[in-house]
Parts: sequence; C-alpha cells; structure tokens
Amino acid sequence: MTFDMSLVQRGARLRRTPFFDATQRWGARAYTVYNHTLFPICFADLEEEYWHLVNHVTLWDVSVERQVEITGPDALEFTNRLTPRDLTKCAVGQGKYVIITADDGGIINDPVLLRLGENHFWLALADSDVLLWARGLAAEADLDVTIGEPDVSPLQVQGPKAKDVVHALFGDSVLDLKYYWFLETSLDGIPVIVTRTGWSGEIGYEVYLRDGSRGDDLWERIMEAGKPHGIRPTGPSDIRRIEAGILNWGADITLADTPYHVGLEWLVDRRKTSDYMGRAALERVAQAGVDRRLVGVEIDGDVLPFNTTKWPVSLAGDTVGRITSAIWSPRLEKNLGYAMVPVACTAMGSRFTVTLDDGDTRSATVVAKPFMDPQKDIPKS
Repeated sequence: MTFDMSLVQRGARLRRTPFFDATQRWGARAYTVYNHTLFPICFADLEEEYWHLVNHVTLWDVSVERQVEITGPDALEFTNRLTPRDLTKCAVGQGKYVIITADDGGIINDPVLLRLGENHFWLALADSDVLLWARGLAAEADLDVTIGEPDVSPLQVQGPKAKDVVHALFGDSVLDLKYYWFLETSLDGIPVIVTRTGWSGEIGYEVYLRDGSRGDDLWERIMEAGKPHGIRPTGPSDIRRIEAGILNWGADITLADTPYHVGLEWLVDRRKTSDYMGRAALERVAQAGVDRRLVGVEIDGDVLPFNTTKWPVSLAGDTVGRITSAIWSPRLEKNLGYAMVPVACTAMGSRFTVTLDDGDTRSATVVAKPFMDPQKDIPKS
C-alpha cells in the first residue's frame, strides 16, 4: 500500500468507497475523511496534478459526494421546499447547482441536484449531514416522500481530453450532453449516470456508479479508455477550483453564511411562487444587506502553501476577517484566495494584511473573482 491506513482508520465507522482498492493500487498518497468516508486527496505533488488536469485528463474518486435520494408522489414539492432555486424549472434529465438553506437562511449544503424523474431527485452532497436534515423536515411535513441514501458513487473525469475519454466509453450520445444535463446508460452491464458537471473549471464529466460491487470494473475501464489520452488518477485540484471561483463548503461557505454573504445570491429565485425553508430570513437579508462578504484576493510575496487554517485579516492593526482559501496559482504566478471581510473592505483594490500560521504577514488586495474564465467558457465548451 502507498498509504498507511492505520494513520487514519479507526474501526469500521469510516466508510470506504467502491473505488478504494483501485485508489490504493494506483498509488494514492493521502486521504482525508469527508462525509464519514475516506477520500483520496492526492496521488502526486499537487502542482504536478494541477498541470496534468489543465493539459490532459484526470480521474477522481469523489464517492464522498454521498447522495440523498428523494422519491414519492410529493418528492418535487418536498425537494422544492429545501432550496431557494425554483425546481419546477428543472427538467427531467437536468441537473442544477443548488443551496440547501436553514430557517435563518444559512447554507447547510451546496449540492448538485439531479432530477431523474418527475418525483425522483438526487442531491450530491458536500461535507454535511443533509440526509438527517431532510428526514427531520419530512417527519413534520404532511407529504408522501421517501428519503434515503442509494447505492450511488460518483467518479469525475476532468480535463481538456475528458470528452475523448467519455466518447470512447459511451459513444456519440454523451457528446450531445449540454452543461449540467445527464444521461442514464450502462457500460458492459455496469449501470451508470453520466453528467456534464465537475469541480475543476475544466471540461468535465461525472460518472455515477449505481452498483457498488462494480467499482473496480468501472475504474479500470475508465483508465483503459483514457490510456491513449494520458489519463492519471489525482485528487480534486484546489488550485484549479480557486482559479475558477468555485467555493468549498466548510471553508468558504459555512452554516453561518447566507448566499448573500458568499456571492451565491444568484441561487435565490425571489420570484419563486412556493415557500421554502429560510425564505423569510433571506428576504430580510436581501432588503437589509449584509455586514460582510466573501471577496477574491491576491496575496503578495512568494509561493504560499494551501492554507490549513483560516488566516486572520487585519486593517490598521485590528482583526477584521479571515482568509478562507488561499493557494499559489502556477499558471497566473500569483497567490490567489478568498477572504471574508466587512463590506467596507470589499471595494476593488482594497488592501489589508494577512497573518500566516508562522506569524509572517503579507499584504493582500481585493480583486475580481473568478480569477480565470468568468463566463465558464471552458467547462461549457
């Protein structure tokens, strides 16, 4: 094994994905725990993986995106109550990036939602317990729904050659998928759903395995199809997702943040006719405004490592906020990141001081985000 699991594993409480053995064979170097599941985060140097992603194609085990499945005669009505997005505008066969909001408007999760049928939904989750939240709400709702966690485990195929790989696997039909749409199919008898989505800002697809016993089979078939295109297994790239303006729940988004704090107000459909959890609170926030906002920043100086704590941000000697994510972009040759700061500090060109873990200080400047491809021309291409 390339990683000593005894450094992380403590009993059977932590789950292993259907692709765990494959990630071990292919050289995963480190894991974290995400949604109670072991998550392979790198197979090589992070910058090396970044360059392979932006130039070639990569395969990620993201089965830690556990699914909440909502079915039953009232599934549309119930799921529509979870989010400020109007799901009546989501067609069967389509996905949506959504937020799940609490009664105070705080963001519980920001999953990708897939609509498999008129009353059949999946929520591919970031790292929080939406299953318990949804079941609690359902217990108090006078609606006929069934909520559970299905046997579904996604992989991501990401990078400019991703289309070549999925075309080799699934044929011409997969190339017709529009951004955030999906198809149900099979590969040598392995049942899957293929979506035109990803967490990289590059051309990407997710392949949702619907039979956990076939994890090794699916992994090896993707690697074989990708061999002519230089496919490599990697972890998700924080460098690339920060460049793309993609947020990470738990770091850049927390339960204390509403969509108006983190730049996700476009996910709140204020013309939605039906009620949803947190609507009254979000209406108040929309009218009153917020006291702080998440902004893009460039941090001066030489190469910074990916932050493992939220670095303090100060102005005139007073701590006013924090850096939520920061990393060196080798392509832009800058330290990029996000900062949660008071509204008074959010104007373009605003300057403040960042204190690193070792006590070193750097100057930072507020800049526009995303840092690359603001219209998402790359992933939509």
